[in-house]
Amino acid sequence: MAASKEWEKMLRGELYWAGNSQLQDNRTRCRLACRQFNESGEVSRRRKVELWRSIIGDKRPLPPENSDPKVDEALFQDTDPFVDGPISVDHGLNFRVGKGTFLNFNLLVLDTCSITIGENVLFGPNVCLYGAIHPIDPAIRRGVKGPEAGKEIHIEDDVWIGGSVLILGGDVPPFHFAAGNPARVIRRIETEMDPEYDGNKY
Repeated sequence: MAASKEWEKMLRGELYWAGNSQLQDNRTRCRLACRQFNESGEVSRRRKVELWRSIIGDKRPLPPENSDPKVDEALFQDTDPFVDGPISVDHGLNFRVGKGTFLNFNLLVLDTCSITIGENVLFGPNVCLYGAIHPIDPAIRRGVKGPEAGKEIHIEDDVWIGGSVLILGGDVPPFHFAAGNPARVIRRIETEMDPEYDGNKY
């Protein structure tokens, strides 16, 4: 998709006009793709991956189909996440998810800016990723007549996000546990996966 000026401003986190025709056309595309995914029912892993890739605009070709369903399903283990619908994604093109990640049902994603999720991440149900923001000043915001903006969200590998978590733009350092409303870092997680881990301390 050729980027309009408003699309480029949106991705940079600048104030932009959400009513731009290109942005609205893509939101309609993404909404229809989400509907197809959510209404697909009990279909093969191959079909789910195909519908998922349609949401996020991933044009990679699918591997040749294997006649054994279990073997065919395994073809996507190292290429795509597991997504349990229903889900709702705003733009899709700004949303990237790593392999081996599980996204539970009722996921809501406002991918105004880039939202990335790493590999082997676990999401509980009813998680919301809010990359969209509005101006605080009502004179600028003007209800639905004013501009909007956004902030990026990046979730790294091997993270566990519990159920009904709401995530806004910002950072949690690697190998740390954060909780609360508003969220704050509670403690560091001691794991051999951390390059700075010193087993002799414990």
